[in-house]
Amino acid sequence: MIVLVVNCGSSSLKYQLVNMDNEEVMAKGLVEKIGLPDSQLTHKWNGQKKVVQQSIPDHQVAVKLVLDSLTDAGCGVIKTMDAIDAVGHRVVHGGEEFACSTLINDEVMAALEKCSAYAPLHNPPNIIGINACKAIIPNVPQVGVFDTAFHQTMPPKAFMYGLPYELYKEDGIRRYGFHGTSHRYVAGQVAKVMGVPVEKLRIINCHLGNGSSLAAIKYGKCIDTTMGFTPLAGVLMGTRCGDIDPAIVTSVMEKHGLSTKEMDALMNKKSGVLGISGVSSDFRDLGDAASKGNERAQLALDMFHYQVRKLIGALAAAMEGVDVITFTAGVGENGIDDRAAICQGLEYLGAKLDAERNDVRGKDTLISTDDSTVKMYVIPTDEEIMIARDTKELVSK
Repeated sequence: MIVLVVNCGSSSLKYQLVNMDNEEVMAKGLVEKIGLPDSQLTHKWNGQKKVVQQSIPDHQVAVKLVLDSLTDAGCGVIKTMDAIDAVGHRVVHGGEEFACSTLINDEVMAALEKCSAYAPLHNPPNIIGINACKAIIPNVPQVGVFDTAFHQTMPPKAFMYGLPYELYKEDGIRRYGFHGTSHRYVAGQVAKVMGVPVEKLRIINCHLGNGSSLAAIKYGKCIDTTMGFTPLAGVLMGTRCGDIDPAIVTSVMEKHGLSTKEMDALMNKKSGVLGISGVSSDFRDLGDAASKGNERAQLALDMFHYQVRKLIGALAAAMEGVDVITFTAGVGENGIDDRAAICQGLEYLGAKLDAERNDVRGKDTLISTDDSTVKMYVIPTDEEIMIARDTKELVSK
């Protein structure tokens, strides 16, 4: 079975074509700046790369361009669109309606539209991508894979907020959590690497990047996570503030005369390590600046490391212990110094970092000492293969 994996952003479209017989990535690429004058497609196959610069006014044109590239005589990897057996879509928010991936039909699309109120920046482009694929390859099954689905096993005591209960019942105000596809992949992969069933492990997965979240995965099920009603909650991130006293919002709005949109932009795009450092949202830039004596860059890093370490302790308490701590995503997989700083002080949990083993980037690796009772691993995430696997499973049924 050949599966096309599609991840639509507001002005971008990432894709992979995967042969599920052996899980080989046949081709992959990125369409950037959709609707802007300098839009382009970067298409990769068989170790080669082709860049197409042309007008791409909307996502339907982007999808058509992707399919044309996949079937092109020069850079294609399939002869016709008929070779595509199914399309798997990343969908950010599935609300309480979707606790697992699902085949997309009219009823599902209506539910996704409803969930757009919870993720106005993310769900609409996801829906546009689905509709574009349906228009161009209407007879190919489409599957939605939801970032929020994995967290639907959280108990009410973990997902409820201390607000009037009616806000939950009437408006859906609750903790949803995100990065679920990544958390699910890493939990399964570390169990595979260890040779232990995931149902026997208590895992804290640290998905650390420009957006960061931690999840407590107890015996294969998520019981708590750090992101909340939106992906703004939890640790401070590249440009997002993370957890703050909610009264700060009204205080800043009143003092500086900010609208709700302006306050939302401040918390989502001008805060985090960028806002603290004044340097960058990229952790590599912060490390360089800190090494040259930039105190604000060092403060931003210290805050990030401290908050991740603090939440590891909280999630360990939620699971009544921890067996494995995993690091994934851009910073988690590649930030050698970041991992070292986070793990400093976790010895009380029985988690001891091996400095030599920790000198690694981007591959499945044990980074804890032999006498560490809590094992620690770097596990590169692969959300696309999870989407492809779910798509294959649903379409096969």
